[in-house]
Amino acid sequence: MNDMRLTERATDMKEIKITAEGVDVFYGDAHAIKDVSVEIEDKTVTAFIGPSGCGKSTFLRCLNRMNDTIDIARIEGDILIDGEDIYHPKVDPVQLRAKVGMVFQKPNPFPKSIYDNIAYGPRIHGLAKTKADLDDIVERALRRGALWDEVKDRLQEPGTGLSGGQQQRLCIARAVATEPEVLLMDEPCSALDPIATAQVEELIDELRQNYSVVIVTHSMQQAARVSQKTAFFHLGILVEYGETGEIFTTPKDSRTESYITGRIG
Repeated sequence: MNDMRLTERATDMKEIKITAEGVDVFYGDAHAIKDVSVEIEDKTVTAFIGPSGCGKSTFLRCLNRMNDTIDIARIEGDILIDGEDIYHPKVDPVQLRAKVGMVFQKPNPFPKSIYDNIAYGPRIHGLAKTKADLDDIVERALRRGALWDEVKDRLQEPGTGLSGGQQQRLCIARAVATEPEVLLMDEPCSALDPIATAQVEELIDELRQNYSVVIVTHSMQQAARVSQKTAFFHLGILVEYGETGEIFTTPKDSRTESYITGRIG
């Protein structure tokens, strides 16, 4: 009986996709992230929550080296994806960002057709040998973005002509078109109405079958709905990390409890 229970527990355990150890981030003299260590699982939605300015988006941007684009940013510590150091000098940030896709707060489709929005990444990364290959990639990405049925007859129309919720799903489809392994989302629903938010949340739940999804959200309700793991950040510190249900019902740290119950934030 015990053996059986151990087997069940082993199958429930997910592989670790991302490991951060002792990560500090500085913007000039400002110490934005302080000694953060965390293991993020594969095929799981992990939510980063916390008050505005607590460092959750800054830490998210470390995971695909977006902070490299900020001159005064300095990152210390180690971040590994599948055991490989993503800050190693030999790692090409452009190739890394194909592996670690990102969706931003505000939908930002390119001023191109719906088709070209999706095809852009696969073209620059040489993922399609023929037009037929590219057509397949575009269709598959739009299906994964839960958008194909709505746009399949208007692929040459501009992506900017879609509704806000459709634009955000287009951006998600664009992010998955390069076959990433990790999908980062920085408050992906904050500019959307409740119906579009529900559609994107449903999509996030589906995406975790194929990706490690990390979402920054200011909505605790959203974190509770879509994530399996939650990390609570406060003043640049990772205060608590664990199963979402436990973080929201039986937090171990008084700061987490204060945030969950609305006393800080």
